[in-house]
Amino acid sequence: MDFLFYGIPSLMIAGVVAMAAIIVRRSLQMRSNWKSGLTAEARCLRTYTTTSGGGDTSVTTTLHHVYEFTTREGRTVRFEEANGPATALEGDIVPVHYTAEHPERATAHAPAMGKVVAGATGLLVFLSVIVVFCVGFMVTYTEVFADGPFADMP
Repeated sequence: MDFLFYGIPSLMIAGVVAMAAIIVRRSLQMRSNWKSGLTAEARCLRTYTTTSGGGDTSVTTTLHHVYEFTTREGRTVRFEEANGPATALEGDIVPVHYTAEHPERATAHAPAMGKVVAGATGLLVFLSVIVVFCVGFMVTYTEVFADGPFADMP
């Protein structure tokens, strides 16, 4: 029975920590792309949308773009990016920022480090609240039921 009160919150914390790591990693990738100074003209090969949700939940639509560009070294790179500029259509030429080490992680987003930091910070604060709630739940359960006056109850 204790698994419900310790295991599930622990799994939630592990998931939140994984999400936080993904958010930080993506923010750092964007920063390194913009700071590298390497840009290229990419052609938008394809745009498509995906939807999630439905039924009793709201529907969310995400716009995806597939771009292709040539690096300074002559390597042709194709990458996909979600939530890109809605004005980019198939066949359009857009500037992309990339690093020499990982051109496949390029971005067509215009440099906006403040926006990325603010968004990442907001998400990390929200995820921290979830972790604090889970830890508080486990501590409360331990204090009230596991070691408290109700510990001997069947």
